[in-house]
Amino acid sequence: MLKYISKICLLVPALFLLGSCWELEQEVLDGVTPEDVANSNNPQLIEVLKASAYSRIVGSWGGHNGIWSINEIASDEMVIPQRGPDWEDGGIWLRVHKHEWTTSEDAINNSWDYCFTAIGEINNLIIGFPDVEALVAELKVLRALPYLWLIDSFGNVPIVTEESLGGNPANNTRQEVFDFIERSILDNIEFLPKEDTRTTLNYYSAQAMLAKLYLNAEVYTGTPRWADAEAAANEVIAGPYSLSSNFFANFATRNSGSTENILTLPYDENNAAGLNLAMMTLHTVSQATFDLTAQPWNGYASMEEFYNNYDDADVRKDAFLEGPQFASDGSRLLDQAAEAADPDGQPLTYTPEINMLFPNGLRQAGVRIGKFEFASGAGQELSNDYPLFRLGEIILTKAEAAFRQGKTAEALDALNQVRMRAGLEPLASITLDAIYDERGFEMFAEASRRTDMIRFGKFGQPWWEKGTSQSFRELFPIPLSQINRNPNLTQNPGY
Repeated sequence: MLKYISKICLLVPALFLLGSCWELEQEVLDGVTPEDVANSNNPQLIEVLKASAYSRIVGSWGGHNGIWSINEIASDEMVIPQRGPDWEDGGIWLRVHKHEWTTSEDAINNSWDYCFTAIGEINNLIIGFPDVEALVAELKVLRALPYLWLIDSFGNVPIVTEESLGGNPANNTRQEVFDFIERSILDNIEFLPKEDTRTTLNYYSAQAMLAKLYLNAEVYTGTPRWADAEAAANEVIAGPYSLSSNFFANFATRNSGSTENILTLPYDENNAAGLNLAMMTLHTVSQATFDLTAQPWNGYASMEEFYNNYDDADVRKDAFLEGPQFASDGSRLLDQAAEAADPDGQPLTYTPEINMLFPNGLRQAGVRIGKFEFASGAGQELSNDYPLFRLGEIILTKAEAAFRQGKTAEALDALNQVRMRAGLEPLASITLDAIYDERGFEMFAEASRRTDMIRFGKFGQPWWEKGTSQSFRELFPIPLSQINRNPNLTQNPGY
């Protein structure tokens, strides 16, 4: 196999990139130039070129201490109790739970870096191959994806494109970022394929991005866009997808055959690390349940009230590991280090109740995250494809957008499609709270709860071990380390 090495230097500040010069080394034809690519009918060349951009998006999304973590722990879905000396971590996860985070939290800075590193990689490719129309169009839509996360998490962030040629950029307004995301998608969506591509963008995943953007438009800009959210959702619903009859097929180790997943991050324990949920949530001795090659960290657990809100008939309640735990050979697992205060003693038992947030949360306390399959014999990294967009969420987006326009019959029909797949009886009537609850049941552990709570006006409300929080906490702060590097950045209000 012949090799072509492209070296591209991008003159944007190091604030946004791990390095402003990078080498892309991929399997392509020797001596190929950008002009050759532009004139080629070989789609494999395009796939090779854009692979590095997608690999940055896969990146650390599904790992600990990044954007997934801060979104989940800041919501009422999950918590990381301090279990004696374990998970003290300088108090960061206690602060995130209580909405008391500071401007210097590593996880928040990691989230910023993750997004802007992906943006920088995409910009590099656009600069290197500006005349390859289909490639540039797809990359511009792909670049809108980290900006969708940035507008949601940080609000007023710099817009950095292939035309940003140096200097320290200032923040753009949230409205400007919204307009940039919308324009990036609408101007390029017709270049995207309409077949099911799953791990790369297509017309339908771009529409799913628009649906999410429009669903939260009132939060982002002050102006609701419910009709646009419904229209984008309808485009996806009309596509080549259907609800999987088995809800958990969407999260299995081999979930590439899911009929529901629209855009996934293709994690692989050998070639695309970054999804280590088994390590993050399981008790140390649960290693023997799945014959894992590494010992889990005994951290992330579900909040008791969130778990208890599920109907016992809801098949999605199996997204949690609860009750007595056993090894793969059927023997009862024992936690030799169980505290004397644990009412279950040494036999490992995941209980919904968490006795305290800190400093001495019980080692066994809290039901654990079992929504994604943990393959027998897996290592620290899982091989499940992580669904960024799937049809179940899109149907609920339609339900909410329709309801907020007064289309109650359409909203109820959409809501009941999701409920019935979960084994529940259809509702006879619909309320906004019913939609909110259903989104929680459906989307647990998919990093949507914080966004939903903000949109429904519930994020600042008190919950277990958290008091009422101020509205400025609906945005994370611009990391102090980024402001120190770039004095043109302006901190979000309240910090």
